[in-house]
Amino acid sequence: MIDDPLPPHGFYPVSLNLVGRTCVVIGAADDREAAEKAAALREVDADVRWITDPSALRDDDVADAFFVISTPQDDALSARLRALADEHRFLLCTIDQPRHGFVAMQAIVRAGPVRIGISTGGVAPRVGKIIKDALQRVLDEKFVRFVECLATQKRRNRARLPGDGAARRAAMIGAADGFSLEAAASYPQWYEDELERLGPRVLD
Repeated sequence: MIDDPLPPHGFYPVSLNLVGRTCVVIGAADDREAAEKAAALREVDADVRWITDPSALRDDDVADAFFVISTPQDDALSARLRALADEHRFLLCTIDQPRHGFVAMQAIVRAGPVRIGISTGGVAPRVGKIIKDALQRVLDEKFVRFVECLATQKRRNRARLPGDGAARRAAMIGAADGFSLEAAASYPQWYEDELERLGPRVLD
């Protein structure tokens, strides 16, 4: 039996409006991942409750939650939370234990108002982090200023062309003309060796 089976077609990517929603983070006070998740939830104006002693968790602590994130990777705790999620109908993410939860966290790139979510569906979180870090380096302060300039132009176009949606769209397309983003990937040597040995076959 596979301990943590993943959905055969991956996870469905969504974004959540969590303003004012009760979100519970379960993880020790010195757990970096729990701290990051709590901070990220507060950033989007969620009502965050952080349970720093997982062993003291009560059912009532999550009964009214909209979204729960558990970081300890404790099988008994995760199974208990899944039962509670099914009973109380809250969204559940159990970090690195997808058979208990049904939400996979995304690595988020932040650049001004731009947000890019990256998910490997729980298969390769390290790869997701590498992609995130690469995009974060590219989408720097110059990019943020560019997006802010586009936002200013969009506001001006609304005032200048109030009844002409087609003209506003054309103006914004023209303003973004010339922007491009290039990406390149490199791979570990063991993988290159396997590709050369197996050809186009998928690795077992």
